[in-house]
Amino acid sequence: MLRALVVGLLVSLCAALLGVSLVLKRYAMIGDGLSHVGFGSLAVATAMNAAPLTVSLPVVVLAAFLLLRISSGSKIKGDAAIALISTSSLAIGVAVISLSSGMNTDVCNYMFGSILAMSKADVYLSVTLALLVLILFLFFYHRIFAVTFDETFARATGSRTGIYNMLIALLTALTIVLGMRMMGALLISSLIIFPALTSMRVCKRFKTVTVCAAFVSLACFLCGIIASYFFATPAGASVVIMNIIAFLAFWFLNTLLLWRGRERKK
Repeated sequence: MLRALVVGLLVSLCAALLGVSLVLKRYAMIGDGLSHVGFGSLAVATAMNAAPLTVSLPVVVLAAFLLLRISSGSKIKGDAAIALISTSSLAIGVAVISLSSGMNTDVCNYMFGSILAMSKADVYLSVTLALLVLILFLFFYHRIFAVTFDETFARATGSRTGIYNMLIALLTALTIVLGMRMMGALLISSLIIFPALTSMRVCKRFKTVTVCAAFVSLACFLCGIIASYFFATPAGASVVIMNIIAFLAFWFLNTLLLWRGRERKK
């Protein structure tokens, strides 16, 4: 349980911070695409009796860079590029599983999440990489902000936008691989999308949205883990349900604030 809390809090924080930029750049579904790539690489690693995280990390990072290259340098854009890579990777993973020993427990854990089954080696690697993601995000915060809101203006002022887009892709890929053990390939994108959209219901500035998303993500993870423990429900699904509740609560609060503002004008 302690391992789950440490890794889960760090991954939730990383996903929330990156999620704001990804949602604003209309690249929110990159998490879903990269998670499918991660599942495919994990299936291959399992069939080869290799270390899953060691194999999937470089593969998912390369896929993230490939997505950027396809989206910016060809006629295949955004969601189409994500669908192309994600479905191909998922098909490869399913084919490898069927040709090997079949759908075993370890592969199911990566597909649906099993954070309580993490080994010490997974925990050490996850904590190290999560801290690296947080440090890089905070260090390049202003550059990421510039690329997120107006990439054309940032490029005109001399910023190397290509490098910072690659940095965002790298940080996202690392977060996706780390979060797959906790949420599973089918639910990891929720950690990126929900906190950002939830905080945007009330907050309007980039900085306040980012801070609010971080707190929402941490709170939802803690509540989800507690609910999972007491009700014996899957950890990943419990965290997503808490994010849904938070989104509805913020949406109701935003509606109430708008209604009160209109009443005052009358």
